[in-house]
Amino acid sequence: MHYPVIYKVQDIYYPVLAAVGVPGKPLKFISLLPFLSLTVNLVAIVILSRGKCGLSKCISRYLVGMAVADLLVVITDPILRWIGQIYLPRSFLDITPVCSLIIFLSYATAVVSVWLTVAFTFDRFVAICCEKLKTKYCTEKTAAVVLGTVSVLGCLESLPWYFTLKPDYIIDNVPWFCVITRSFRTSPSWSAFDLFHLILTPCVPFCLILLLNVLTVRRILVASRARSGLRGHSNGENHKDAEMENRKKSIIILFSISGSFILLWVTQVIFYIFARIINIQSYNSATDPVYIAEHTAKMLQLFSSCTNTCIYVLTQTKFREELKNAVKYPFHLIVKLVRS
Repeated sequence: MHYPVIYKVQDIYYPVLAAVGVPGKPLKFISLLPFLSLTVNLVAIVILSRGKCGLSKCISRYLVGMAVADLLVVITDPILRWIGQIYLPRSFLDITPVCSLIIFLSYATAVVSVWLTVAFTFDRFVAICCEKLKTKYCTEKTAAVVLGTVSVLGCLESLPWYFTLKPDYIIDNVPWFCVITRSFRTSPSWSAFDLFHLILTPCVPFCLILLLNVLTVRRILVASRARSGLRGHSNGENHKDAEMENRKKSIIILFSISGSFILLWVTQVIFYIFARIINIQSYNSATDPVYIAEHTAKMLQLFSSCTNTCIYVLTQTKFREELKNAVKYPFHLIVKLVRS
C-alpha cells in the first residue's frame, strides 16, 4: 500500500520535535507535539509569573498572556481535535455542539495568540520610539487592559465559525460530527466573513509586525549613531554605553519573538492567499501537492506555539537561572525530606 509523502515527513518531523521516538502510526506522532508544547508553555507561565526574570512588569504581563494563549491553542487545536480523532473516535467530542465549540475555540485562541504578538510588538515599539507616550502606555495596567480587550474581541470575531457547521447525521435525536454548511460555500455574506477573517488573521498582523519592526530598527540605528556621536565629542573615548546595552538586551526578545512568528506563519499566510485565489474546495488524495502544502503550513503554525519559551531560554539569562532552579527544586525537596 502506498504511503503518502506527507505522512513520511510527519514520521520524522514529530519525533524529532518531541525528542523521542514512539513506534506506531504516523498520526500518533502528532500527539507528541501538543504535550511537548503543553509542558513548555506551563513552564513559561510559572516562571514568568514569579517576576524574577529581570523584566519589567509590563513585559512580563504580555509574555504571560502570550504563553497562556499559546497553551490554549495547544489544548483546543492539536489535543482536542487531533487526539480526540485518534484515541477517542465516536466519543462525546464528536457530538455536533461539542465539536462545533472546539472548532470555534481553535479559531478564537489562534486569533488571540496572533494579536497578542502584535500587541506586544506595538508595546515595545512605543517604548523605544515614542518617548512621550511611553510613560502612559507602557504600564502594567495598560497591558492588562490590552490583554483583556484582545481576548474578548478575538472570541467575538471567531464566534460565527460556530454557526458554519452542521451535523453529518443524527442518531436517536443526537447530532454527530461537524461538516461545513452549504450556505457557507454559496452565501455572499459567509464569503465576506471568510475574507474578513483571512485579512484580520493572519494577513494584517503579519504586515503590522513587519512594519513595526522596521520602524523600531530604524529608530534604534538613528539613536545609536546620535549617542555614539555625542559620547565621542564629550570624552573622545570608547566607553560602553550602559543605556544602549540595556536597550539592545530588551529588544533582542522582541525581534526573536516577532521574527519567529513571521518565519513560522509565512507559509500559512501564503497558503491562505493561494487557496482563496484558486478557490480550493477539496483534495484528490493525501499526495495532492496542495494538500501537502496545507499540512506543512499547519505543522509550522503549531510549532510556533512552543517556540517562545525556547527564545526566553536562549536570550534571557535570568530566565535560564529560574528554569534551572525549577528543575533542581524537586531534587532538593527529596534530599531535604530524606535528611529530615
